[in-house]
Amino acid sequence: MTLSSPLKGMTVLVPRGKKQAQAYSKLIKNYGGIPVEIPLIAFMPLRNSEAFSAARKRIHTYDWVIFTSKTAVEAFFENDKMTINKIFPKIAVIGEKTRKCLVDKGVNADFIPREYVAEGFVEDFLPFVEKGTKVLIPKGNLARGYIAAALSEKGAEVDEIIVYKTFFPKESIDLLKKQLSGKGIDILTFTSPSTVDHFMGAVKELGYLDSVKGSLISCIGPVTKERAEAYGLQVHAVPEEYTVHSMLESIIAFLETKTRREN
Repeated sequence: MTLSSPLKGMTVLVPRGKKQAQAYSKLIKNYGGIPVEIPLIAFMPLRNSEAFSAARKRIHTYDWVIFTSKTAVEAFFENDKMTINKIFPKIAVIGEKTRKCLVDKGVNADFIPREYVAEGFVEDFLPFVEKGTKVLIPKGNLARGYIAAALSEKGAEVDEIIVYKTFFPKESIDLLKKQLSGKGIDILTFTSPSTVDHFMGAVKELGYLDSVKGSLISCIGPVTKERAEAYGLQVHAVPEEYTVHSMLESIIAFLETKTRREN
């Protein structure tokens, strides 16, 4: 291992589809690693949703719309090709990618939390909430209900609508089988609780649990880490900033610390 190539020769799981994996895989290569692209999660916008249509008709009655992911933004605006106008509510987002996705649609966010997790969002956003504040949260079918519950407790009137479905791409089973029966995966990176669920479900189905026991594991945030530990996995690295770049840096820091101790 060298400082210029701290991941030299190590295989790193990229749990994203081809389009979303490009930047992440390039980053891994820049550090000397070998990206293993196996999408553990995919999304499908829900078309002709009655709940969405109803929310669209009364969009002017909301004070805020909260987007917790880029996927939620894309699915929300994909449905009915909704356009922003002067009666659209204020917009709050979690994450820089979510904000940029809005900007690409000609929309600016009115609120971005300091920390890109639901708990941090609630802490920063609660001062904007009072009894009767009307909030709309477009989300995926597996998304947590933490924000809605916390805002409702403060007195807000919160509507959550499902605008996309999360699923495990079936073709990834064969990809995992081929990789785990061969060279294996040195570093597992998980970007959401769903990626952990889908990976562990597939590995158990294939009978390759022993093949990942020696893998270094990194999770993008505390919620994902908690899910991995619930499966009995040891998580070695969690970044302070919840981005894939920071996640790789946290892995490198762990490896360098480990090397120093061994020497």
